[in-house]
Amino acid sequence: MKTRALYNADCPVCNSEMCHYDAYAKARDLPIEIVDLNKTDLSEWGVDEDRATRLLHVMHEGKIHVGLAAFLVLWDQMPRYRFMARIARIPGLYQILDWGYEHIVARIIYERHLRRKAKGLVNSVHE
Repeated sequence: MKTRALYNADCPVCNSEMCHYDAYAKARDLPIEIVDLNKTDLSEWGVDEDRATRLLHVMHEGKIHVGLAAFLVLWDQMPRYRFMARIARIPGLYQILDWGYEHIVARIIYERHLRRKAKGLVNSVHE
């Protein structure tokens, strides 16, 4: 069963990181699929466009993981990144990283996405 990561290809930061993971996974024949939220049926993920653009979503073994938890599941599938998942799971550190990703990093990325969208530089998923 593949691990699937849903990301916003219209976001330069997200696109760069996820293309890197995609190339890494393909070069090692890992069962990982990177899915552009702008080119898929979001109902399969149980999210709308707004929620999907706010945080990373990863589907693994029939369960959807969101935010830092999604990164950890994805990193666990890639040998080079497993150490990052182990470090991020350290009690106390996990809570700090989770909060920082959701309330600082992802928020900044999301707000930039909204500005690009307001300027007409990106389209809604299903316009």
